[in-house]
Amino acid sequence: MNLQHGVLAIAAILAIVSVAKVAPRVGVAVPIALVVVGIGASYLPFVPNLDVDPHLILTVVLPPILYSAAVNVHATDFRRNVKAIGGLSVLLVVISALAVGFLLHWLIPDLSLAAAIALGAVVSPPDAVAAISIGKRLGLPPRLVIVLEGEGLINDATALVMLRSAVAATAGVVSLWDVVGDFAFAVAAGLVIGLLAGFVTVWIRAKLDEPVLTTAISFIVPFLAFVPAEEIHASGVLAVVVAGLVTGHQSARHFTAQDRISERTNWRTVQLLLDNGVFLLMGYQIVIVVRDVREGEDDVARTVLIGLAVTAALVLLRVLFVLPLTALLRRDQRRALARTDRLQGILVRLTERQHESAKSAARAGWLASLVRRRQADDAYLTTEGLGWRGGAALAWAGMRGVVTLAAAQSLPESVPHRAQLILIAFTVAIVTLLGQGATLPVLIRKLRIAGTDAEADRRELTRLIGEITAEGEDVLDNPDLRQSNGQPFDPDVLEAARRENAAIGQALTQPHDPAESSAAHQRRELHRLLLESAQAVLLDARESGTYTSRALGHVQHMLDTEVSSLDPAEAH
Repeated sequence: MNLQHGVLAIAAILAIVSVAKVAPRVGVAVPIALVVVGIGASYLPFVPNLDVDPHLILTVVLPPILYSAAVNVHATDFRRNVKAIGGLSVLLVVISALAVGFLLHWLIPDLSLAAAIALGAVVSPPDAVAAISIGKRLGLPPRLVIVLEGEGLINDATALVMLRSAVAATAGVVSLWDVVGDFAFAVAAGLVIGLLAGFVTVWIRAKLDEPVLTTAISFIVPFLAFVPAEEIHASGVLAVVVAGLVTGHQSARHFTAQDRISERTNWRTVQLLLDNGVFLLMGYQIVIVVRDVREGEDDVARTVLIGLAVTAALVLLRVLFVLPLTALLRRDQRRALARTDRLQGILVRLTERQHESAKSAARAGWLASLVRRRQADDAYLTTEGLGWRGGAALAWAGMRGVVTLAAAQSLPESVPHRAQLILIAFTVAIVTLLGQGATLPVLIRKLRIAGTDAEADRRELTRLIGEITAEGEDVLDNPDLRQSNGQPFDPDVLEAARRENAAIGQALTQPHDPAESSAAHQRRELHRLLLESAQAVLLDARESGTYTSRALGHVQHMLDTEVSSLDPAEAH
């Protein structure tokens, strides 16, 4: 990297941070704003052209992006929505790739069907980043956001496996069964490698006792999953996603609180720079893509028109697919509601059986836990059902992004009309991002799609905190409770702990409203003021130089740990 590229990288980071700060305030999704900024920058005369190796994006940039998203997806929510996620990320991607392939083969007669399907695979997976950014800002229902997140994680794997098979078909004769077999192997092997990478690295990181060391390991987890999978021609993308889901699910059990705080902060930073950097690059490279088409003696205007036709086909296919999918999900909601009484009756009978023999009680307890989980799943389906309004938002949230950009440029040089195909893919990505991305907020407002019920959330939170507080009381009331040295706790200390346990429960259930003046709020306010005064004294001590750096560093670390426990608004 020369000095010019270094300056360009610094400018890109500053642009990403600036846009990420300003865009939400003016009601624009950050990815959309960055594409516009990139397009504008590409036409500046003093800005150099930048040819980025697409394999660098697919092998170095994409794995961390997917991993950082996967670790923040709740595995239970993913499982509950697997039907919708699987349909959108596998079935719809395959249908879209084939349909676009046949359309391109018809519009460009000298383009082979295999090459056309390869481009169909390139443009078939939506990128959920822009949709999620818009949805969270406007308060989309959580279930809709989860479906979009899950689709964005899995559809890349489907598209890239299809792309690899289609590219292989352009170089020789490949049978349908070869494609199906390769697809099945890629999925199965990717799942296994992802599970191994996830569980092994979680086990290793649980043995480490320093956040810096566990964070260092976390940075290589995406590549530990991606590289071996790609080496055996499995789906590296799927392996990364599975490893991320495993890590996120296991972190609460095996990582310390400081490890989880560090991981969230570091990976949010990585995701901010990489994901948004690709959107900036998408707009920035438009001049290069158009130039390549002209040099290949293809008509730019006709190519853009073909890209618009492909975009229209993809939008129509998604709408037609989401309609029956929404009907299917609504049917599942009705079925879940209908079996509520039956599951409760089964649970009552299993509870009665737990008073029988030990063997029968153990089996009944295991079955009862399965029934309770099914009841929880059904409650989720009935309270967070996906209606027709949500289905409309889901159908319109088909913006393309990272994979479309990189995969299009990874097409082999031997593919006829390669530059034209890349411009078609760019047209699809930019038109869907700017067109659908800009109109999605309008659609959400017009349909009056409501988010979560604040009162229901409050009741659920109160119930959960009640369970936590009750468990704490049981621990303190245990007559066998002892210190680590075997001695009983002092009664005064136990009483203080009971008061603290009750105070924790009250503080967690109280809304963080500055207008409130409850005891919990007053305690939090005083705690914050004491921390501020401590920080002020520490700063004065640094300026005076009367204390060693060892003492100052130790106290600063303790204060930072305390501040990290505050609500983000209070900490700020």
